[in-house]
Amino acid sequence: MSSNTEKCFNRNDRTLTIVDEEDQLDFLCEGFSSPRARMSCGHAVTPTSLTNWCRRLLEDGESKFVCAVYGCGKEWPYVEVRKMALLTPEERDYFERTVGLNASKVYFDFKSCPGCKFSVTRKNESNLSVRCQFCTARKGRAYEFCWQCLGEWKGPQPRTDRCENDNCFNEALKTLKNCPDIVFESVKDVSGCPSIRACPTCGSLLEHSSKKCKNIFCPRCKVEFCFVCLKVSTECLKTSSHFKPCSSGVAPRQTSIPVWQR
Repeated sequence: MSSNTEKCFNRNDRTLTIVDEEDQLDFLCEGFSSPRARMSCGHAVTPTSLTNWCRRLLEDGESKFVCAVYGCGKEWPYVEVRKMALLTPEERDYFERTVGLNASKVYFDFKSCPGCKFSVTRKNESNLSVRCQFCTARKGRAYEFCWQCLGEWKGPQPRTDRCENDNCFNEALKTLKNCPDIVFESVKDVSGCPSIRACPTCGSLLEHSSKKCKNIFCPRCKVEFCFVCLKVSTECLKTSSHFKPCSSGVAPRQTSIPVWQR
């Protein structure tokens, strides 16, 4: 893929609204120097920050592009993202293939059975062990494989974290375990809070920018929760405020990914 740093809006493109405003998707304050354009939701972006955010959504398994600005969460049409992000042909191909793949996973939760290669759906998202009926009939015994590592199932079940194959591990759980702590700029007297959390409603991994308040809006499930105590904001704010420590303290690092009960 081409370097994002080479991207810049064409100031003469009259279909773009070029603005002299802060890049509101530059969470790491990297100060991308290209001009800003206003998205349909009203927030200003640079091509680089927009591309980075949309790629992150795709890597998290999303099939829709939504604004990450706190309290917004409005969806951007792909045609708008394709234009405003100034995607290269390679990036467009990657974005379009991944959108289709992620959408299929949402609406048709399936994987290829490692035994017979036929598509198998998972009915219970709280159990990584999945039985293939075709292989079970063919082998004359129950054949189950791990939804995560795709190896034949080893160990007790049900389990949501891993099977007992040596190569089975959850990348999301690894991230939650190893991410550094966050230092809030505006929330005082909070220490030991991980910089990345799994949304307590849908399980999507989110990183706090360390700016503004401790609460964060999940673009996937549209639920606002407290990054410190992991309670939904309406519960947390009954005994605290946006910029004060939580009455229940800092929730420990998560060791499981919440399953979205839609």
